[in-house]
Amino acid sequence: MTDNIISIQDLIFEYKDEDTGEINRVLNGINLDVHKGEFLAVLGHNGSGKSTLAKHMNAILTPTSGKVFVHGINTSDAAQLFEIRRRVGMVFQNPDNQMVATIVEEDVAFAPENLGIDRDEIRKRVDSALEIVGMTAFKRHAPHMLSGGQKQRVAIAGVLAMKPEVLVMDEPTAMLDPSGRAEIMNTVKKLNREEGMTVVLITHYMDEAVQADRTVVVDNGSIAMQGTPKEIFPQVDKLKELGLDTPQSTYLIYMLNKHGFDFDPAVLDDENCARILLERLKQHNTDLEGVAHD
Repeated sequence: MTDNIISIQDLIFEYKDEDTGEINRVLNGINLDVHKGEFLAVLGHNGSGKSTLAKHMNAILTPTSGKVFVHGINTSDAAQLFEIRRRVGMVFQNPDNQMVATIVEEDVAFAPENLGIDRDEIRKRVDSALEIVGMTAFKRHAPHMLSGGQKQRVAIAGVLAMKPEVLVMDEPTAMLDPSGRAEIMNTVKKLNREEGMTVVLITHYMDEAVQADRTVVVDNGSIAMQGTPKEIFPQVDKLKELGLDTPQSTYLIYMLNKHGFDFDPAVLDDENCARILLERLKQHNTDLEGVAHD
């Protein structure tokens, strides 16, 4: 029995340029499974096709050819659109585009109200969703008075109130400052690790992708790389060829190894980088002390 919650098979997506009449291919034969309960990061430079791929996961777009299944439901089946979007929620770059009410709790209630859910159940869902994203204290606030990170957390709560099985986030931190980005990443990790929600994060920030269980790199509409962050990010030269950076710590270790050191290349964060450099420094000092005593 498979644990795939989304299955993408030979996905091709094309659109016609209205000015020139040319057919442009954005996705070119994508095959990808999203596993239940995983945190998947999708990386790619601007124009790589990663956002187009995200929009196929809840039928905002449907394939030109190939198939996308959500829990076995074909996203090209228009009669199943409601069921697909109930199972897969989307959060976009700009939270202002997802806000429709003048009070936070009313905004979070909007989607479940449209689903025709009982009022008492909506109240429970709104309270639960706001608590999960840490915004309960702001439930009576006006959304436009919130910070960027707070607005994005409200947008996430609005999706959570629909009780989706998968949360797809299309560059949700792109418009935020470092503090707002940290807020959203903490929320994402909480949803995945504490609430058990399947999360697909579309991003171009390496420090966000390293926190995922699995990373997929999209380039020119195809999957160029996939694996765990520890498998992907030490491949510095290949990532550079694809127009992507690497985490600063990974790059530092890469450069040291190019100059004759033999550090583990799969170092993804500052804390581990500092630890292994300190250990080597201590070892070096001990060796020098041994030489001095001799």
